[in-house]
Amino acid sequence: MKRILTAKDINKTFGSGENKVQAVNQVSLTIQQGEFVSIMGPSGCGKSSLLHCLSAIETIDSGSLNLLDQEINQLSDEELSDFRRQNLGFIFQRPTLVKSLDLLDNIIFPSFEDFSGDKADLIQEAKALMRRLGLEGLENRKSHQVSGGQLQRITICRALLHRPAILFADEPTGALNSQTSDEILDLFKQVNLEQMTILMVTHDAKVASQSRRVIFMKDGCLEKELTFRQESYDDRLEQIRQVMTELGV
Repeated sequence: MKRILTAKDINKTFGSGENKVQAVNQVSLTIQQGEFVSIMGPSGCGKSSLLHCLSAIETIDSGSLNLLDQEINQLSDEELSDFRRQNLGFIFQRPTLVKSLDLLDNIIFPSFEDFSGDKADLIQEAKALMRRLGLEGLENRKSHQVSGGQLQRITICRALLHRPAILFADEPTGALNSQTSDEILDLFKQVNLEQMTILMVTHDAKVASQSRRVIFMKDGCLEKELTFRQESYDDRLEQIRQVMTELGV
């Protein structure tokens, strides 16, 4: 299996002096192509900060990061922007959409520049994703005309449309009801079977149990890791909850 992400001794701090916080502390991590990995830990342990560092959204203070055989610190700002747009997908805790565009255009516009096929095919694929996530009929609405949960589903459609090599998801089901969360996870598992690598932050053991590997953080450090193979859903859930209890969550 091909190594698709390698982080070595990465550090990230925020603030200075008495307000300095070591959000990511000497983290080393390897992700293989086609893995579905969850990151868990107590609130404030650095989960989202680590995800932002691994996705090259945040610049690391020290250490090294290699994504898709590319040393990230060797890229200029423009090259890094192009690299992220072409290869990575992002789902943030808070949906970020262009208010002047309708929902369909919000899904499509990031993929237009790099899409080499018929644009009509891209539009049809975007509409198919919207149908899959219960958004049919909302194509022409603006962001202020729909709910927060619907906005989150729009950002998920946008992240998946260009079929990124790696999908970074920060609490993708946090604003969704249980039925919609299950639909999102089913979609994630489907694209993962198609060899899309997924790295997801979640506080929900039920959500994490859908992945094959769970990494646990505490105080900016990696504390423990679980790898699942043939275990049942209940067994996975029990193991995850046991580790979370050990970490004081």
